[in-house]
Amino acid sequence: MSDELTEHLRRLGLDAGQTRVYARLLTTAPATPAELIDATGLPEAQVRQALHELARTGLVRALEDDSFVPLQPAVGVGRLALEREAELRAAQAAALNAYHAFRRTVWTQATDDVVEVVTGKPAILPRSDLAESSATEEIRRFDTPPYHRPDATSNPIELENLGRGVRYRVVYARASVERREYYEENIRPCVSAGEQARVLPAVPVKMTIVDRRLALVSLPATEAAVNNAVLVVHPSSLLLALEGLFELAWRSSFPMHVTESAPSPLRPAERRLLALLGAGLTDDNIAELLGVSRRTLTRRLEHLMSMAGTTSRFQLALHASRNGWL
Repeated sequence: MSDELTEHLRRLGLDAGQTRVYARLLTTAPATPAELIDATGLPEAQVRQALHELARTGLVRALEDDSFVPLQPAVGVGRLALEREAELRAAQAAALNAYHAFRRTVWTQATDDVVEVVTGKPAILPRSDLAESSATEEIRRFDTPPYHRPDATSNPIELENLGRGVRYRVVYARASVERREYYEENIRPCVSAGEQARVLPAVPVKMTIVDRRLALVSLPATEAAVNNAVLVVHPSSLLLALEGLFELAWRSSFPMHVTESAPSPLRPAERRLLALLGAGLTDDNIAELLGVSRRTLTRRLEHLMSMAGTTSRFQLALHASRNGWL
């Protein structure tokens, strides 16, 4: 058994003796307890205890002749992972309880119980990444310039989170969608990976809500150059208000994501055109983002209005939304 596998098994909760016994079985099974004692040099009691625990977790099983063989490890490793997850959750709860007790009895000042101020890019970026990476259920976000990092055109954390089942709902300001590089390298890949995206002419604040645990709120663009800071809002009535603000904006925004499973008479390029049209972008912006000429864009819009039986772009966007074209 490789050193890497040994390390991973230790992380899952196997002790040194259990790991040695399991490693030996992977090379010499079936083997009796006596043979394993000779092969590992461990005391009899430790070998038998190791076999008992390995059998309990589903990594090995006993044969009729009192020898043992390894089992297909999916069930056993899954059980170990669940046990470690339960221990981590208990540790998290204990740490939170200890902190709350500290705030009640030792340090009773409440200056950062609700809102914490993080200033400067060296502090903001890792704090934001850590918060987003810790999401287990859902990220809700208002996306608008300016951005705190120079490589804001890519979003590997979101793509990783989407891959492990974290839901994303993002309301973009029109200014974000108008940035061609940002649209091509950030918005489109995230939408393709499962992000639910909507657009408003402007969003009230730049914000990320992680599950229901905290919100990261940036200062407005007009203040960012003077005071580069992020507010971390912890569970409170203020956090509930921010959640309500997001849900209100979400209901009033225009869908930009494409539901691939939904029936639609349109090609993907046509659905992208409608999404950008609903974002309120100018013809020049839409043509640039789609990589077509103004004349081609006009022809495509006329074709879509003919399909929908409409005479204006507003009617076209309304028809597309009501008939599942997006």
